[in-house]
Amino acid sequence: MRTRMKRIAQAVRNRVARFRWSGLWRTWPRRIALGAVLVIVVPVLTAGVALRLNYSGDPGDGTRTRGRDAIWLGHAWVDGRKDDADLAAFAARIKGTGIKDLYVHAGPLEHDGTLPAARYPRARWLLDAVHRTLPGIRVQAWLGDKLATEGPDGLRLERAASRSAVVASARQILDAGFDGVHFDLEPLHSGDGNYLSLLDDLRELTRARKVPLSIAAHQIDPLPAAHSVLGALSGRQKWWSQKFFGQVARRVDQIAVMSYDTWMPLEGMFGGHVAQQTALALEVTPRDTDLLMGLPFFHENDLGHQESAETVAAAVRGTRLGLGRTDRGRERFGVALYVDFAARDGDWAAYRKGWN
Repeated sequence: MRTRMKRIAQAVRNRVARFRWSGLWRTWPRRIALGAVLVIVVPVLTAGVALRLNYSGDPGDGTRTRGRDAIWLGHAWVDGRKDDADLAAFAARIKGTGIKDLYVHAGPLEHDGTLPAARYPRARWLLDAVHRTLPGIRVQAWLGDKLATEGPDGLRLERAASRSAVVASARQILDAGFDGVHFDLEPLHSGDGNYLSLLDDLRELTRARKVPLSIAAHQIDPLPAAHSVLGALSGRQKWWSQKFFGQVARRVDQIAVMSYDTWMPLEGMFGGHVAQQTALALEVTPRDTDLLMGLPFFHENDLGHQESAETVAAAVRGTRLGLGRTDRGRERFGVALYVDFAARDGDWAAYRKGWN
């Protein structure tokens, strides 16, 4: 009898043990999955709440245009598709705004850094017409190219010959009569010493010509070392470190932050992000360098840009909030409108109402 009872007890213990281990095998994967979700979701939700709070408050007085704004203009202005009637309409459109600089697309550069003169056959007409119709407005040549930083094709800044060719292209475009040169080279990784070297050479040229050197800049890390983490995970970099942004800003006369394509799903988060970007950029931009925050005058829906979130109104408000909190008295500050050929009447209205 005792032997039988022992056998029954042992059998029960064995069943309980098997039940416990099978329960653990079923429970722990779930717990691990839940933990992984929390690790991802909680910081994202926390960041979202922080950005929305960053969008709250009143920008206050002294946070409107200083008359140093800019707009990116498409290639149609120099290839023959635009005429005097188009310029007259554009002049009426920007009358009473703070727009001072026109970044007119005159490129792109070839991958070796050269610029075929055939790419801007109507440049002389545009320059003469703007100077006649819009006195005081500067026409800068917008030059750019894809960089071979995340793929096999593109301009290679590590090659001294390519950098020299870019400088020669800038000299060529200034000889054509442009009032300055604006560069947009992407994707440009944070800490690129070859880019800094190129800017040093370009600045020597533009200073000798007494014209502005302007660049389009990536956004600054929204979280510490975000560019490094993204680079390690994907091999791509979306942001610059704040330190590198400052190094670039000290080498140019004007730096325009491409503060759009932010991945933000909601308008409040986008506006808070722009406020944060404005503050980060102001902290490291010299007072003798024009700092411009980009406004999204285009309409797309993809992973990087949601038009319902990235509105002109939110960008303007975010810019004003960042300016008011960080350096309300900064004079060399403005916004840059991207881009003329995709803009709608509502974009212009929001710019005028919110900023001018």
